[in-house]
Amino acid sequence: MISFEPNELSQRQVHSYMLGGIAPRPIALVSTISEDGILNLSPFSFYNAFGSNPPIIAFSPARRGRDNTLKDTYNNLLSTKECVVNAVTEFMTEQINLASAEFEPDVNEFEKSGLTPIDSDLVKPKRVKESPFQMECKLIQMINTSDKPGAGNIAICEVVKFHIAEEILNDGIIHPDLIRHIGRNGADFYTKAFGEAVFSLKKPPSKPIGYDSLPDYILKSGFLTANNLAKLALSEKIPTLAESENYYNSIPLTEATENTFWVYYHNNNFEKAISCLKYLISINSYKALTLFELLIQMALDNEEIEKAWFLVIYYRKFYDKNR
Repeated sequence: MISFEPNELSQRQVHSYMLGGIAPRPIALVSTISEDGILNLSPFSFYNAFGSNPPIIAFSPARRGRDNTLKDTYNNLLSTKECVVNAVTEFMTEQINLASAEFEPDVNEFEKSGLTPIDSDLVKPKRVKESPFQMECKLIQMINTSDKPGAGNIAICEVVKFHIAEEILNDGIIHPDLIRHIGRNGADFYTKAFGEAVFSLKKPPSKPIGYDSLPDYILKSGFLTANNLAKLALSEKIPTLAESENYYNSIPLTEATENTFWVYYHNNNFEKAISCLKYLISINSYKALTLFELLIQMALDNEEIEKAWFLVIYYRKFYDKNR
């Protein structure tokens, strides 16, 4: 691992590492208007949400690292105290790339990018018709972090009105496969925040047992990854040995070969695989130990956490015997 302090590198290098290491980042497509009425549109990926009552977002129209100049978005915000922040989706990526170019202050980026301006209800800057999620905003505060090239200017804004396309909603929730967000990485890389890139995790219970409460033998066994162990640690309690034995004994033993076990295993038939395992344990407990471990992993992969725990508790006798 390489280590350095920011002052040991150029501003350009620090910027590059931050873009690559702090990723993916959501993109704010920010619409502003100058005092002369010129429309401005620019994407910013130093951006996020910071509260919901009132709804607060912030983004950074930073100083240019190249020449330390200030961006039109920054100047317009200070003058008018208003903007619209639009979500960026898969269907807008090339137009967003166009809007990111450094046009002169008197150039209308809506015209350059081909994006469509539509009137807002409470602020003067225009909304982007192609974006399915739009927020009309008022500037609360602009924080200048320094006057050096690449310095951040943090625009803290309150959302005064939301506009949400109905087609991106599923039971009142904005679904990632419907809005199809695009995120920003370092260099020329972007991220699709939908499809196979998206997964779900249930929120932890109020009082999970935690990693430090896991049985020592399972921590030392070495066959579970840290992520596997964390799934167990999210539980609110550990089953008793009696509960584990009741579950294990409820599954009938099936006289079978190891090949039969693998057929059930690869077809994700958890309890049939256990029934084969019970027979294999009776004839070769050392070999069966590895198969036992695979079934614990299968249960965890299938989010069958209670069943995984039953096997973890029952696994103890084989671990003690064969370690």
